[in-house]
Amino acid sequence: MWRFYFVLAVLTGSADPVTGYSNGKVSVACGDMVPQHGHTPSPAPPPYSIAVDTSTFGPGDNITVSLRVASSNSTFFMGFLIEARDAGKLDSPAVGSFILTEPHESQLLQCGHTKGSGVSHRRSSKKTYVQAVWESPNTPPQRVQFLVTVVHNHKLYWVRIAGPVVSLRGATAVPPTAVTPTAVPPQTTSATVLSAPFSSVGCGHSKSCLREPVGCHPESDPHCFFLSFIADPHGTSVTFELSGPAEGYLAFALSLDKWMGNDDVYLCVNDGHRITIRAAYVSGRTYPELATEDDLWGRAWRLSDGLIQCRFQRKSLLPLVESRFNLNQSYFLFLANGRSHQGVIHRHDHQPLISTDQKVITGHPEDLCGSRSPLLIKFHGVLMLTVWMWMVSTAIFIARHYKNFMPDTTLLGQKLWFQLHRTMMVLAVFLTGVAFTLPFIYRRGWSKRAGSHPYIGCTVMALSVMQLIMAVLRPAPESPRRIIFNWMHFGTGTAVHILAVVCVFLGAAQQALQLPSPWSAAVLTGWLLWIVLANLLLLIRSYRLRSPGNINSDDKERVWFAGLGRQQRGEISKVEKMIFVVFLIGNTAFLAAFIKVIASV
Repeated sequence: MWRFYFVLAVLTGSADPVTGYSNGKVSVACGDMVPQHGHTPSPAPPPYSIAVDTSTFGPGDNITVSLRVASSNSTFFMGFLIEARDAGKLDSPAVGSFILTEPHESQLLQCGHTKGSGVSHRRSSKKTYVQAVWESPNTPPQRVQFLVTVVHNHKLYWVRIAGPVVSLRGATAVPPTAVTPTAVPPQTTSATVLSAPFSSVGCGHSKSCLREPVGCHPESDPHCFFLSFIADPHGTSVTFELSGPAEGYLAFALSLDKWMGNDDVYLCVNDGHRITIRAAYVSGRTYPELATEDDLWGRAWRLSDGLIQCRFQRKSLLPLVESRFNLNQSYFLFLANGRSHQGVIHRHDHQPLISTDQKVITGHPEDLCGSRSPLLIKFHGVLMLTVWMWMVSTAIFIARHYKNFMPDTTLLGQKLWFQLHRTMMVLAVFLTGVAFTLPFIYRRGWSKRAGSHPYIGCTVMALSVMQLIMAVLRPAPESPRRIIFNWMHFGTGTAVHILAVVCVFLGAAQQALQLPSPWSAAVLTGWLLWIVLANLLLLIRSYRLRSPGNINSDDKERVWFAGLGRQQRGEISKVEKMIFVVFLIGNTAFLAAFIKVIASV
C-alpha cells in the first residue's frame, strides 16, 4: 500500500498545472484559437473535413457549416471551436453569428463584437459530425473563411484548421466542396525588438511611474519592477512600458478597487524566444480571458538575463469593447509576475504590487507609491507580533521570575505581578482574536495557498481561549485540584507559546506580507535567543541565591526570601529590576524593527 501512495505522490508532484475546458466555454481562446492545454498543436495533417453548402452569400444570408471526421479515418473529436473571419485579415475578430442546429452538442460564444460569433462543444463526448448555421452580418467583408480548432484529446489537437472560403456575391467565388484542411498557425501583430532597456528618467515629470523598490532604475537595477505610462498631447492614446525580473510573464491591471477581479489586464508573456503582448480581462480569481480584439499597437519587447521588458500603445477610449477601461478615469494599478509554460500563464508567484492611491491614466505625471502587502494583512502582522513577541513573553517572564519580588506591593487587592500577568494575558487573547479575523476578512474566506500557517494559527487561537477559560475557573490555592490546574496551565501555555512562535516564523514568509528574507528569519532567531538568554540569566542567579534544598519549592522559596534582611532584599530587587528593564528594552527593540519593516513593505 505504501508503494501505491509513494507513486501517487511522485506523479502528483511532477504534474504540470493546466487549464481545460471540457464544458466548451473557451472564450479565452477566441483570439488565437489555441486551447489552454499546455501542449503544442499536432503538426500532422488533420483527419477532419470542413464543408459549406454554398460558395456565395449576401448580407443576412445563412450558410450551413459542417465539421466531420474524414471518411478514411475511424477517429473522433471531443472539442471544437468554429469561427468565420475576413479571409483577407485572418487575425481580425470573428464576423457574423451562428445559429445552433444541435444545441445538445454545441453552444454559442462571443468571439468578436457580436454575440454568437463562435460555436463550440457543450460537453466532452466523442463526436464524428457537427453542424451549425452561419448568418452573415449586414455589412460583410468581400470574402469569408471558416477556421476550426479541433481537439481529439487533451494532448492531441489541431489549431486554426483552414476551411472553405465563401465570397460576397459579385466577388470571385470559391467552389463549396469539402476540403482537406491544413493547420494555419495563429497570426499576431508583429512586434519589434527593443535595442535598449527602459529608463526612469522623467518619472514624475514627463511620465507616471510605479516602481519597486521605491526609486529604482530599470536601466541599471536587474531587480527593479517598473511600470510607466504617458498620454499623447491630446490624451487620445497612452504608451505603456513594463519591466521586471520574471520567469514567465509580467502583467499589470487597472482596477476600480484593491481586490482582484473585474480588472483590465495587460500581459507580457515569455513564449520561448520572444515576448507576446496581449490584453485580457479578469472577472474574478480566475484565468484571464484574452481579448479577441487587437486594440494594441506599437508593440516592442526585450529579453535579457531573466529580465522582461515590453512596450505598447492603446487608445484612451474603446467604446465598443466593454472589457477595456476608459483611460480618462482613475484606477488602482496592479503589477504582478509569475511563471508560464508554453505560453500558458500560471498564478503569480508573489502578492501583486498595488498602488497606494487611484490614478487617472491620462492625468498629469506622478511618481506613484505602492505595496505588495494589503493593509489588513499588515495590521494582522503587527498585532500578532505585538501580542506574542512582546506582551505574552513579558507576561510569562513576570510570572516565572518575579512572584517573590516586591511581595508587599499590591494593585487593586492583588499582588502586582499577578495583576500584570493577568491583565497582559487577557489583553493578549483579545488582540489575538482581533488579529485572527483580519486574514479571513481580506481573503473573504479560507486561504488555500498559505500552507500550514492558518492551521497552526487556528490551533493557537483555540488554545489561547482554552487557557483563558482555565484561568477563570482555577481552584483556590489550598484546593487539592490546584496542582492539576498548575500543570495544565503550564502545559497549555507552553504549547501555545511554542506554536505561536512557529506561526510567527511561517507568517513572516507569507507572500501576502512579503517581509525581506533572510532578514526576518535572522531577527526572529535573535529575538528567541534574547528570550532564552534573559530567562537563563535569572534562573542561574536564583539558583546561586538559594540553597539546593529549596530549588523546587515555591513556598520554601518565599520563606527563604522573607527571611532575608531588608538591605539584602533591596539589593536583590535592584538587580532583578535592572534585568527586567533591559529585557523590556530588548523586546521593544525587536518589535519596533519588525513594525518598521512591515510599514515599509
